[in-house]
Amino acid sequence: MENNVAVLLKNISKHFKGVYANKNVNLELHKGEILSILGENGSGKTTLMNILSGIYQPEEGEIYIADNNNELKRAIISSPSDSIEYGIGMVHQHFMLVDVFTAAENIILGLKEKNKKSNSFKALDDIASRYGFDIDLNKKVHNMSVSEKQTVEIIKVLYRNASILILDEPTAVLTPQEADKLFTIIKKMKEDGKSIILITHKLNEVLSVSDRVAILRKGEHIATLDTSSTNERELTEYMVGKKVDLKLERLKILASPPILEIRDLNVKKDDGTTAISNLNFYLRGGQILGVAGIAGCGQKELCEAIVGLRQYNGLITHKGENIYGFTPEKIKELGIRMSFIPEDRLGLGLAPNLSITDNLLLKTYQNDKGIFVNRNRAREEAKELIERYGVVTPSTETPVKNLSGGNIQKILVGREIGSNPNVIITAYPVRGLDINSSYMIYDILNEEKAKNTAILFIGEDLDVLLTFCDKIMVLSEGKCMGIIHTKEATKEEIGLMMTGAKNLLKLHPEKKQGIASDSLLSDEEWKNLSRKN
Repeated sequence: MENNVAVLLKNISKHFKGVYANKNVNLELHKGEILSILGENGSGKTTLMNILSGIYQPEEGEIYIADNNNELKRAIISSPSDSIEYGIGMVHQHFMLVDVFTAAENIILGLKEKNKKSNSFKALDDIASRYGFDIDLNKKVHNMSVSEKQTVEIIKVLYRNASILILDEPTAVLTPQEADKLFTIIKKMKEDGKSIILITHKLNEVLSVSDRVAILRKGEHIATLDTSSTNERELTEYMVGKKVDLKLERLKILASPPILEIRDLNVKKDDGTTAISNLNFYLRGGQILGVAGIAGCGQKELCEAIVGLRQYNGLITHKGENIYGFTPEKIKELGIRMSFIPEDRLGLGLAPNLSITDNLLLKTYQNDKGIFVNRNRAREEAKELIERYGVVTPSTETPVKNLSGGNIQKILVGREIGSNPNVIITAYPVRGLDINSSYMIYDILNEEKAKNTAILFIGEDLDVLLTFCDKIMVLSEGKCMGIIHTKEATKEEIGLMMTGAKNLLKLHPEKKQGIASDSLLSDEEWKNLSRKN
């Protein structure tokens, strides 16, 4: 079947500091197919694709790419520009765009003159028309939605005549409707003979969109399967190397009255624009409130306001006590046990240059009396955390920046859960984690729920939100479109609410969002608190 092969990887090996990221990987990508790449964190998926896209070079092995005569020829890819010359284009999960440039400017940026088409706008319009992209080429990136930015990235690689496309977690920040539209476009590319590699953690996407799936484990290629003849359980067992219980459940317990209440919350973004507008909701003990919304619709600012890291207008109470304007230190002094797992792991959650031990100390050092901190106790806690969460690290003194993304997240989650909280604010806690680690995090949050902890869970996978959470609050451009019980919700309805096309609060204006008759404070008490501020 060699004449049907677009890319052939033979015995590819790459190591970092003596540890193999890829070891003797053999892989084929066929012409006009969608090939998914699966694997746990640290399995070598990203490294392998970075080799193909020219970011890394392998120490061993060879790459062959089919020429115009369908003959496989050895390719020497020493840089991303070499990769482009071979017709390879990669759309990274974190977009590589210049915010102050327009879509068209970003697309042609960095191209050699010989590769720029004489009528760029017509060429770009033709691409958009052919695949059904809806994009304003004169619109600046900083004014774009996430899906628009992704569209720019895809058009950019198509404009460079890419016949081999690599998409890294392309639906991570899309609504169900946007994801469906993207898959329609991908299938159209396949019909045009393009070969597509899809990196995703969502097994349902693998099975519904791709033709074949390749599984990597610990840097080695384990198997390549036809998706028509496999299932989620088999794929998971190949990834992990053992049987895994994929049961994700909504733990059913009797919830307590609200622990945290938020009324009339208004929060600004760093640039002064509105992030959250007139938001009302509460968090019960023993209940998980999910938050759904397109990326950038106020989730980050909401979390930071609640935990005291961002100024806001409105009122927040903890068990009836007003904590308006309190810093994290003041909140802690009051004995309020609030844990925060931010989406920015290294920028906000952890100190990247410090060791695992010292990052645990950041949470507990204020409890130490005297002028010396107890590093021995923190080191023992670090050892327990590493063992419990299966963190792959040389030692407790390894700087967290040297760990993989999944292991960094385990350190952050372990530290925050270890502080025995009664409120957990968490944003995308399983982002970038493999399926085994993700289910471990879900189990841990369920354990906290069983302890009567109140949990705010901001997620991006609607299937998880619907299965795991008790209720879902849907945000659109910083406004609440409604709070619904998951047993009564559908993905399609939530998708419409995320885009603002459906607003349950306007349909049912008599229902004040989030505030129920069992609130700890009456409306009159809230008014009295409001007057004090």
